[in-house]
Amino acid sequence: MKDVQKLSNELAGGKKGEALRRLGSTPEGEKLESMIDGEALQKALQSGDGAALQKMLGALLATQEGRRLADDVSKIMKSQ
Repeated sequence: MKDVQKLSNELAGGKKGEALRRLGSTPEGEKLESMIDGEALQKALQSGDGAALQKMLGALLATQEGRRLADDVSKIMKSQ
């Protein structure tokens, strides 16, 4: 849990966080956001329902936009 908090803090104010926020405002990011049921996502996160989260992520990654965005996120997270 401490690792999640550490990552959250890093993303909140760091360069990686800013780059990820920019990705969210791209046409691909906005399209993917519209595909997400925010209420279901929040419920799965709060309850720790890994299966539901995997299903949601799988649906996003099944799209061309989702795969491209995942690749971009991976590059951002690997950067120093």
